[in-house]
Amino acid sequence: MTPPAPSYELLPGDPTSPVLLHVPHSARAIPEDVRRGIVLDDAALERESDHITDAHTAELAERAAGLAAGTPWRFVNRLSRLVVDPERFPDEREEMAAVGMGAVYTRTTHRAELRPTDTDPEPLLERYFRPYARAMTEAVADRLAATGRAVVIDVHSYPTAPLPYELHGTGPRPPVCLGTDSFHTPPELTEAAREAFAVCGETGLDSPFAGTYVPLEFYGTDARVSALMVEIRRDTYMAEPGGAAGPGFDLLATALAALVDAV
Repeated sequence: MTPPAPSYELLPGDPTSPVLLHVPHSARAIPEDVRRGIVLDDAALERESDHITDAHTAELAERAAGLAAGTPWRFVNRLSRLVVDPERFPDEREEMAAVGMGAVYTRTTHRAELRPTDTDPEPLLERYFRPYARAMTEAVADRLAATGRAVVIDVHSYPTAPLPYELHGTGPRPPVCLGTDSFHTPPELTEAAREAFAVCGETGLDSPFAGTYVPLEFYGTDARVSALMVEIRRDTYMAEPGGAAGPGFDLLATALAALVDAV
């Protein structure tokens, strides 16, 4: 029997690099037992995966890592965010729970039923969410131990037109949106990202998506952990929704590599 694919993977970089490229939403794989809890038929699930997946972002991080002078570490989710979303709070702190998209989604990007509303999230949280969180915590702790600091760069993408699930979809949608945190995103990190991505067009801050990912063990308490979310508008590098990568891909990889080297 073929063993199940790992739900995440830590890809080593330069031992002296503090940078961890985090790619949480690039995969489409859903284990069969998890699939049975999703009410969509196969065609509808494919369409939903097209909309919700940050397509090609794992490949983008891989290409950038190869181009960077100092190879960053990469932490990549190998399962669809429709299994669990590792970047959500697993409790009442998560604002996306209001639209059925907390750590375990019960609604789709178009607010249709994905799972029954009374689905118990605990089995999925225990099997997938908590091990992922522990592994990310360990990865950040390793960078701190090795280099004295850690820089988490979240690699995401977002659709050109807002989808119904978005809570803040009416604001600007620049080619590159930088999500920041008041404690973990120092001004010099934001400025380095603006300079690196200037070749890709306008960069904006915290619209349509804000914030960034830091493991809870360090969140709000350890300033040695800095973090930035990079949200790339999909029409800049791929055919939407869920299509092939296009000519903008290489330019974005070069920009991301420049950011890695700048920090």
